[in-house]
Amino acid sequence: MGDHTVRRIDESALPPETGPWLLPGATADVVAETPWLRPDFADEENVLRLASHSFAVEADGVRILVDTGIGNGKQRANPAWHELRSDYEQRLRAAGFAPESVDLVVLTHLHTDHVGWNTRAEGDAWVPMFPNARYLTSRTEWDHWADAEMDEPRRQMFRDSVHPVREAGLLDLVDVADAGTDIAPGVRLLPAPGHTPGQVAVELNSHGERALITGDSIHHPVQLAHPGICSCADTAPDLAAETRRRLLESLADTQALLLGTHFPPPTAGYVRRAGDTYRLVPAPPEH
Repeated sequence: MGDHTVRRIDESALPPETGPWLLPGATADVVAETPWLRPDFADEENVLRLASHSFAVEADGVRILVDTGIGNGKQRANPAWHELRSDYEQRLRAAGFAPESVDLVVLTHLHTDHVGWNTRAEGDAWVPMFPNARYLTSRTEWDHWADAEMDEPRRQMFRDSVHPVREAGLLDLVDVADAGTDIAPGVRLLPAPGHTPGQVAVELNSHGERALITGDSIHHPVQLAHPGICSCADTAPDLAAETRRRLLESLADTQALLLGTHFPPPTAGYVRRAGDTYRLVPAPPEH
């Protein structure tokens, strides 16, 4: 898009039970009423398809990775994430994004499945995966978790995937303005609260072309047809729904691409109005 290049770096498909757990309002009956979700975004049993991936962005010579997935070899309470062994790093390198070449890592929010490849194992220690990068998250997000009562699985995630980055002096906290804050040429963080208090979406602009990386403000395309469906992990569901509607309305019937952080392939699409709600029209494969 414009002078920017965006690549999806796949980590793994998420198991079928993820959808009913994550988006309990997206029942089989609700999905069945939305036929455009099949076959890409739901299966023949009306079970949602979801995925874990990063977006690797080249913007005027700046190399940016947006979110870092689940990570390999980490102790996790979720069985689907526990001691994962994926070829994510090989895919990252094959895309020309060797870890040492990354300039910025944007963490849309500090949840387990968005920070896992922040670090890699080195002996018994966890060290930054991207040693030459600045890791960015919003100050509001950091302050929320710094004051939160966390259970042991979340404390473990911070120990192995967040604190080593901070201790290495690579974590930068960004004050995100209501209108957004630029972090690189044509790359802006936008406030997207509700799923977590300090979550951000990432807006890309180049030569009149625009794209929006959702973070978890939109987990799945079913939420275009039903923006009121919220995640079980939303800290403020009403605010999450309000944020989702605001972002969708800003994209509706434009040529801006929506890039879903958990959307399975084809992942990128255009938001089109459908009555009082929206639908996703996948971008052509050659885009």
